[in-house]
Amino acid sequence: MPPAQAPSGGGAAWRQLLLLLTVLPLTLAALAFVLQWRGGGVDDPTTRWPSHAFPGMAEPTPPSLPSSDCRDVLVGSSAPSFPHLRGWSFPSDSGAAAIQTMASVEEHLQPKVCVQTSTSAGLEQILPWLFYHKVVGVAQFLLFVEGKAAKPNVAGVLESIPGVKVVYRTKDLEERQARSRIWNETWLSGFFYKPCNYELFVKQSLNMEMAIVMARDGGMDWIIHLDTDELLYPGGAAEYSVRRLLAEVPRDVDMVIFPNYESSVEHDNIKDPFSEVSMFKKNYDHLPKDTYFGMYKEATRGNPNYFLTYGNGKSAARIEDHLRPNGAHRWHNYAKSPNEIKLEEAAVLHYTYTKFSDLTSRRDRCGCKPTKEDVKRCFMLDFDRAAFIIASTASEEEMLRWYNERVVWNDKQLNLKLLRKGVLTRIYTPMSIVQSLRESGVFTSAIAAGQPAVNAKLSPKKTNAQSQNVTTPGNLTRVVRATDSKASARKILQSVDLVFRDTDVTAVPPLSPPSLDEHKHHSE
Repeated sequence: MPPAQAPSGGGAAWRQLLLLLTVLPLTLAALAFVLQWRGGGVDDPTTRWPSHAFPGMAEPTPPSLPSSDCRDVLVGSSAPSFPHLRGWSFPSDSGAAAIQTMASVEEHLQPKVCVQTSTSAGLEQILPWLFYHKVVGVAQFLLFVEGKAAKPNVAGVLESIPGVKVVYRTKDLEERQARSRIWNETWLSGFFYKPCNYELFVKQSLNMEMAIVMARDGGMDWIIHLDTDELLYPGGAAEYSVRRLLAEVPRDVDMVIFPNYESSVEHDNIKDPFSEVSMFKKNYDHLPKDTYFGMYKEATRGNPNYFLTYGNGKSAARIEDHLRPNGAHRWHNYAKSPNEIKLEEAAVLHYTYTKFSDLTSRRDRCGCKPTKEDVKRCFMLDFDRAAFIIASTASEEEMLRWYNERVVWNDKQLNLKLLRKGVLTRIYTPMSIVQSLRESGVFTSAIAAGQPAVNAKLSPKKTNAQSQNVTTPGNLTRVVRATDSKASARKILQSVDLVFRDTDVTAVPPLSPPSLDEHKHHSE
């Protein structure tokens, strides 16, 4: 009998253990459900952000779709809310009313941030860029437009968006900028009377000079120059907000530098970079130096520099007396040496060469000869020079092969290695915001709301000046008034010179990050 009882006792023990293992998870799951339902006891990762820090989604509502060349890129199908703009969301019944509601909320937020750009892009690029920055707290946009951006079907839409001012590159504007005091100063003179990138750099600086006055007249506190292939990433802020980030800057700081991260595309058929790119190469300033130089060759992949293009970031300036641009990447002050800080987590995300077509579009904007000597006259950075030559001399098949070798990150093992080392990083928030905006129909609603302005521009009886958001050169006399008279210009310069002399300060051009050769040279 005893031998027969042993299996029975063992079977009972196993049955009890199996019962315990079955009941325990069910009990824990029930407890977790009760705690979560009561609002406590469970550390939900989404609760680590404030309730207004990330876009949430509401029920899908199909928007009306106006005819537009941007239809494929800007189409949407649902209505998200953005809780970090307190009390504001995009209702599905009226896109125009939704955008106006957003503007009324922005009026009460401090500090007020202005973004200025010089652009010739179309709506498919400008609208995602613009509304993303509205979401992260930018209050005013000063758009200096030409090319495609100045055409009626684009500019009319932009003028209809609250908080946007459009400045056209007219002959009158060019004549006024020709009288700017900048031409009589030395800090930008090294870039005068040169083609392509140098010409653009001077144009950007002149536009930035005008934007300072416009931003001050608009009651802005900070101004930032960005291109429409750049997004501000407010990492390190208490909420996902550039406004909140700048609100935490000490009052004695005049300028804040955002180091730039560079897009790292993973295939060669990107159509909408803001919605498709999530991998970025981190800036030298945000990496341990041994990691940066230790991984330099693998991160460069045979290209001239660590980044394809610039590596010295962009800056935000507090709007105050005597402020002036110092090239497209920095600001300066006629009366003092600005107190500046560099942000340790926030960045500018630079979506450079993200589309294969960027090779030919850049080529078509410049008339230089595709030789190693002539491209130095036209482009400041080595990769831009190499890209121009290949786009001007190679077949499309050769260009695509070169693009995949130099730009596309299609080696998954290398990507994973650099991600683990921290050289590459994944940033999904901008992608999520832009996708939410698109799916909500925000972009198509903006296009629909702008149709009356577009129609007015296409009418031969109407002019640009009839739009409330157009800034004509006649409204910018204050910018150049100081140079209309040589005597008044001398008085201003003399009064400034009593305080601070900045004759040795020159414009900051786009600069490549530190190279391995430079590091070895300094180490010797």
